[in-house]
Amino acid sequence: MAAEPRRAPIMTLQQLVAKYESVAGGFGIAVPLSAFGLSKAETEQLLTDYDEDYHISRYFDFTEADGEKYHIDGVPATHLAIDAEIRNIL
Repeated sequence: MAAEPRRAPIMTLQQLVAKYESVAGGFGIAVPLSAFGLSKAETEQLLTDYDEDYHISRYFDFTEADGEKYHIDGVPATHLAIDAEIRNIL
């Protein structure tokens, strides 16, 4: 049985990082996952897909605080901070 083809992401990594920078005002600042302007299901799918890629996920820091809870790769999270070093892979 052939594997299902990967679908295109809802938002490219470059778009996600640009959106993050515009909301956070800089790298390393935790922003609510709701700030990305996607539905809960879209946010969970997009960030789970990126979190499953080691070369990307090492720059992501998910935290759980006050706010709407999402499940990213099965782990509850409310906020995301992105390390500035992610620019090395864009």
